[in-house]
Amino acid sequence: MSIFYTEEHEWIAVEGGSATVGITDYAQAQLGDIVFVELPASGRELSKGGDAAVVESVKAASDVYSPVTGQVTEANSALEEDPSLVNSAPEGDGWFFKLTLADPAELEGLMDAAQYKAFCDGL
Repeated sequence: MSIFYTEEHEWIAVEGGSATVGITDYAQAQLGDIVFVELPASGRELSKGGDAAVVESVKAASDVYSPVTGQVTEANSALEEDPSLVNSAPEGDGWFFKLTLADPAELEGLMDAAQYKAFCDGL
């Protein structure tokens, strides 16, 4: 499995032709306590950089963007009942959705863990 990061603070874990997407620990820390998550429906086509989900915290609402183009295969229904999973396990059980990759070449523009850490350190 390979994990990549975006400048908008999403992570994508890729295994074969499918991927799991969520927001990073940095993003959840900036948002504060997550109180609501709106997830994409299964079967929805997402475009790279396009709106995919919404996360609301006590501070603000924020869009979550799709790191790549693909079709949603599953949304994390656990977040509907317990949105705080995004705070407690943002890069684990707090994932947002899974999708099939339309074009694996789109991963080439994303950051690896070291690049993402350097990016965050510069913010």
